[in-house]
Amino acid sequence: MDIDVGARLKMVRTARKLSQRALARQAGVTNATISLIESNQINPSVGALKRVLDGIPMGMSEFFALETPEPPKVFYGQDDFVEIGKGAISYRQLGQDLTGRALQILSERYAPGTDTGRVMITHDGEEGGLIMKGRLEVTVGDQTRILGPGEAYFFDSRTPHRFRNVGEEDCEIVSACTPPSF
Repeated sequence: MDIDVGARLKMVRTARKLSQRALARQAGVTNATISLIESNQINPSVGALKRVLDGIPMGMSEFFALETPEPPKVFYGQDDFVEIGKGAISYRQLGQDLTGRALQILSERYAPGTDTGRVMITHDGEEGGLIMKGRLEVTVGDQTRILGPGEAYFFDSRTPHRFRNVGEEDCEIVSACTPPSF
């Protein structure tokens, strides 16, 4: 396993609220040394790294035992969708854990004749969707419209709403809800 010493040092330094200059002064090394280590332009010897860590202060074993956070996931494949619906309506959510996220993205599929029920849905936030295939009747408050491919909806989710596939084929939608509340 390769350990990114530069990234780890920067993580520790910034967590301790030290500038590169302050750490260099406390460790008795040049500011350039800290910069070169953090940018992985030099690989410090064990002695040089120990001297830098003494300026924090932190032991070598603690430094290498630290868990480094995974970078946030940016790109997703088909396997990254999680089914959160059952039956004739499919809600495939992008990503399993939305903790700390402000947006929920869904790939929705409504079989012909299905709807979200007679009782209208309400929840906090806003939502919008783009019809990719099929025909969907969307009711928001006292407004109702049938939408087809290329048409969209966008509304305050606290307004009672309902969706119904009025076509003879599956209706496919890409939707988003903020905050994740569906």
